[in-house]
Amino acid sequence: MSGGLTPRVSIALDCTDVERQADFWANALGYERLFAEAQYVVLGPPLGPAPRMVLQQVPEPRAGKNRLHLDLHVPVMGDEVARLETIGARPLGAPLEEYGFRWQVMTDIEGNEFCVCQD
Repeated sequence: MSGGLTPRVSIALDCTDVERQADFWANALGYERLFAEAQYVVLGPPLGPAPRMVLQQVPEPRAGKNRLHLDLHVPVMGDEVARLETIGARPLGAPLEEYGFRWQVMTDIEGNEFCVCQD
């Protein structure tokens, strides 16, 4: 890193309906809308150093499995899964458990996969 600075992280997500995705992810993460212009919306946490989320509208729908996904860590997985379902998320299969970890694979409103993980 030049000058010893640590880079700030943003997570970019391509989507076909940037406004619907912005509403979904702002609600899912408790983020605020920091910037919106043309095909871009930037979401960020109200406090703290968590990564920003950049939503970019693209013409083509998602194809294939995500190579990168978000893990949302929560104290009670079932409650968060139920909350996310009320805003449009869908579970994929049954919850999983491996090596002492428990999680539920889900999709957002455009089919992008993410996990809800029990802390």
